[in-house]
Amino acid sequence: MSELAKLSDRLRAKREAVDAAGETFYQGPSKTDLASFPPKERWDDWIELDSREWPRRVERHSMLIPTTCFNCESACGLLAYVDPNTLQVRKFEGNPEHPGSRGRNCAKGPATINQVTDPDRILYPLKRVGPRGQGRFERVTWDEALRDIANRIRTAIIEERQNEIMIHLGRPGEDGYTERVLAAWGVDGHNSHTNVCSSGGRAGYHYWSGIDRPSADFANAKVIYLISSHLETGHYFNPHAQRITEARQRGAKLIVVDTRLSNTATHADLWISPWPGTEAAMNLAFANYIIQNDRYDRDFVRSWWNWQEYLSAKAPTEPQTFENFEAHLKTIYADYTLEYAAAETRVSIDTLREAAETIATAGTALASHNWRSAAAGNLGGWQVSRTIFLLNALLGAVATTGGTNLNAWNKYIPRPIHTPNHPNVWNELSWPLEFPLAMNELSYLLPHLVERTGRRLEVYMTRVYNPVWTNPDGFSWIEMLLDERKVGCYVALTPTWNETAFFADYILPMGHASERHDSFSYEQYDGQWLGFRQPVLKVARERLGGRVYDTREVNPGEVWEENEFYIDLSWRIDPDGSLGIRQHFESRVHPGSKLTVEEYYRWMFENSVPGLPEAAATEGLTPLEFMQRYGAFEIRNGVGQVFAEEVPAAELSDLAITEFGRVYSRAPKPATSNIVPSGDPSPDDDGRRPVGVAVNGVVRRGFPTPSGKLEFYSTTLADWGWEEYATPTYIKSHVHPEHLAEDQFPLISTFRLPVQIHTRSANSKWLDEIAHTNPVWINPIDASRLTLGDGDLVRVNTDLGYFVAKAWVTEGIRPGVVACSHHMGRWRIGDLGSSAMMRSVKLEKHGTRWGLQPQGGAEPYESSDPDTARIWWTDIGVHQNLTFGVHPDPISGMHCWHQVVTITKAEPGDSHGEVHVDTSRSRVVFDRWMQLTRPAQDVSPDGTRRPRWLLRPLKPSARAFKLPSSV
Repeated sequence: MSELAKLSDRLRAKREAVDAAGETFYQGPSKTDLASFPPKERWDDWIELDSREWPRRVERHSMLIPTTCFNCESACGLLAYVDPNTLQVRKFEGNPEHPGSRGRNCAKGPATINQVTDPDRILYPLKRVGPRGQGRFERVTWDEALRDIANRIRTAIIEERQNEIMIHLGRPGEDGYTERVLAAWGVDGHNSHTNVCSSGGRAGYHYWSGIDRPSADFANAKVIYLISSHLETGHYFNPHAQRITEARQRGAKLIVVDTRLSNTATHADLWISPWPGTEAAMNLAFANYIIQNDRYDRDFVRSWWNWQEYLSAKAPTEPQTFENFEAHLKTIYADYTLEYAAAETRVSIDTLREAAETIATAGTALASHNWRSAAAGNLGGWQVSRTIFLLNALLGAVATTGGTNLNAWNKYIPRPIHTPNHPNVWNELSWPLEFPLAMNELSYLLPHLVERTGRRLEVYMTRVYNPVWTNPDGFSWIEMLLDERKVGCYVALTPTWNETAFFADYILPMGHASERHDSFSYEQYDGQWLGFRQPVLKVARERLGGRVYDTREVNPGEVWEENEFYIDLSWRIDPDGSLGIRQHFESRVHPGSKLTVEEYYRWMFENSVPGLPEAAATEGLTPLEFMQRYGAFEIRNGVGQVFAEEVPAAELSDLAITEFGRVYSRAPKPATSNIVPSGDPSPDDDGRRPVGVAVNGVVRRGFPTPSGKLEFYSTTLADWGWEEYATPTYIKSHVHPEHLAEDQFPLISTFRLPVQIHTRSANSKWLDEIAHTNPVWINPIDASRLTLGDGDLVRVNTDLGYFVAKAWVTEGIRPGVVACSHHMGRWRIGDLGSSAMMRSVKLEKHGTRWGLQPQGGAEPYESSDPDTARIWWTDIGVHQNLTFGVHPDPISGMHCWHQVVTITKAEPGDSHGEVHVDTSRSRVVFDRWMQLTRPAQDVSPDGTRRPRWLLRPLKPSARAFKLPSSV
């Protein structure tokens, strides 16, 4: 008898025994009380009626195994419904034991079933045949692929060519695993998508607080102020949307700033539609309203702003008193009147006055948020988040009930079993000298930096990332990948076909949400929780009494999880341990053997998660079993104002206190198992560590900034060449009306349609059916002027070329502005892949001129999924990013997504989705924006490349921070 049959018999016997005793063992169709979610006590054998068998009452038994969604950074909990007889996943629904999502998911969570059963999945390692870009691949073994890749990496390390190794991540979905792999290799090769995503938002918060993300207590807010389409597309939008909805039910006011009429805007008490890029001016007008009317929290500002440093720098001969600072504060923002903001934003003064008064009444219960949106779209967009947080800082609504916390205090990253030292090298292909204050890697500039410097990459790996499609200027990426002098070996780690993988040397199949391990923690409310993603079929088989040593044993085909892949690859790079790499991937239980993923997480959960061992013991489980059983654990709820906590006496030894109250101590830093990243202020000249800040005679924790306080005046910006932006201010965007010709429009692309899930899969069929068009939004006033009708084809002309799309005439966009989401327009070369949302295209190249010519739209096709034969739509949108030049903000490094375009009627012969670009023009745009920068060699005050206290992924050693002597 098979293991599955034995399990089925055991479950049947248990149910019969319980029923005979007159007890209700399971909740299901034949026993029935209703509940929102299956109770955890019944997850081993959950019973439902099969709706497809109606009117017959056919029961379906499932094992419910938790994992986590991998389709955005919310990381909401999922329950996989696994058939105990076939070991197939039937569906995914929400996990009620997850503290962040609480059992509720957006449509992308259940769509995971489309991804794991996608008939177009890549199931086996593939190797290029013939020249790159021809789309010809053959199946190879994992051993063959790993042997080649490991040999290339090992050779580069031995020859001290570490900077020729790079792993480029999309949304990580885990907390630092890949960073630790690269650190073990001694490689500064971490690259990310963050500068096409959120660096503008991060910078504004980081310069204030030393922490780069907000964590608003939406559920308890009195006023919620959003600069984004946050309810449907924002940062952790599903867990936040739940809490925003709950707050509104209690009477909280919702103010939404969005140039488009987004779904979020339709739920607002007050929707503000400003001219794009003027949001910071509006925030400063609100701040000025609060300041001039003395509505700010004087005690908070006096205690927690670095106003002394401001006066010392800007008015050193004046009285250094708080009262004098208040006078300065009123003067600084006096010109930012509501009248000025109305003129800049083109919003009525009555609307702005209502918003200002509403915000002023919030007190310490103002929950604000800006992440992408305006911060991602505009030159100087980081000032949007800097000015929105100014409102919280004025009202004292920082880490208060209903206020805005900071993510490092609502996030928990457990210390892992091995923590390698960070590398002694600096990779200027990711961190060029022109951007010393950038929040993250200048990833989208890679083709231009490779071209300019003449450097190459021996091994370039993308991990669930698709730069040709996701980044601006995609044809420059194609040109780089086609040139083997620039990229020796390109490896695409991906679950499915994507536009960049077509140009790979190896395509290696990685696991989806239910096929891999990850741990993670995100800021979604005032608490700390840890989530656990796991391969559900591995867990299911082991509950049956089996043993799974490798996820390839249970995943489809030869799909592998990345953790196991990296362990194996690292052993091949350093087979005898002579490079010092292998030791970081060795077992502690069995020295000399490979570390297993099970041991990795067992050690973490037993040693680095406070309260988890005790919680597990109460249920007779080990910590690992607890996480496998429930998928998440809440470590702490109600964190509050960490910065105001008093520093214990044991940490105060041989103190030094600066004139501004920064406290340094010789006492060693207490050990902590939470390694969440935040600012890292330097020791004093005598080597004492910054331990806190003196506030009213008490040493308190303070903020991880150089001053220990909220930095209204950023000495970092001032010292590194940007004195004019050292305080929160307004920078006119590159799409400000002053910079536009009469026939030009700002094109907004920083919003999402719900269908696309980046590189995880283009096949999310139910989402595709809901949203598959991708029109250009245009106001009726503009449409009339251009004699355009709804559905007409238009050319959208950018700096690099043009794309062809359909016009959607709507009052949902303000006059003078057009919009088109940059999350559509997937394509494939020839017959590679056949997803409904990837149209076949032909790429044409004539010198530096590229063309993408659609060969058709979506259409029905036969596959193992019968629904692919039911496709009724043809539109899939347009890949507009190909026509966008790179726009690096000179401070944050953020790509400024808004484009200056003209709109013309399509010409005879134009096809919907057609794209044309001249990459010689992309070089011109790159050079023009690079001229805005102030390189480290010109502005560094201390001979370093970058302020060491700022966050930086995979931060190298202090030695690597020094400017090269040749500069």
